[in-house]
Amino acid sequence: ETPKACRNFIQLCLEGYYDGCVFHRVVPNFIAQTGDPTGSGEGGESIYGPEGFKTEIHSRLHFNRRGMVAMACDSSKLNQSQFFFTLDRCDQLDKQHTIFGKVVGETLFNLLKLNDFVLGPDDRPQYPPKILSTE
Repeated sequence: ETPKACRNFIQLCLEGYYDGCVFHRVVPNFIAQTGDPTGSGEGGESIYGPEGFKTEIHSRLHFNRRGMVAMACDSSKLNQSQFFFTLDRCDQLDKQHTIFGKVVGETLFNLLKLNDFVLGPDDRPQYPPKILSTE
């Protein structure tokens, strides 16, 4: 249902683009965001180049549970490399972001531990966890 987002994410994972990326924004019981190699929350580039790609919305995909994986888009609805995980149901995000996956199994419990991090200004974890590697 969201081929551009899936291709972008998989290709960036295969290239090791996300290796070492920190979770630069965590809003407890809402979202945890990563995918910016600069760690600032302002960077990142898609495989489609600096122009990125438009948000892909599908009527069957909803933020109806924790563990949904979606692209973090800018105000013009363009996507680059940043993505987020939902930490709870987030109906208000429906039709705003491209959903392209979900966390399943025991890994979901690891994801929910992000709710417990000490946060500083701008929802940034004081000691941000990071993606060690993708494969």
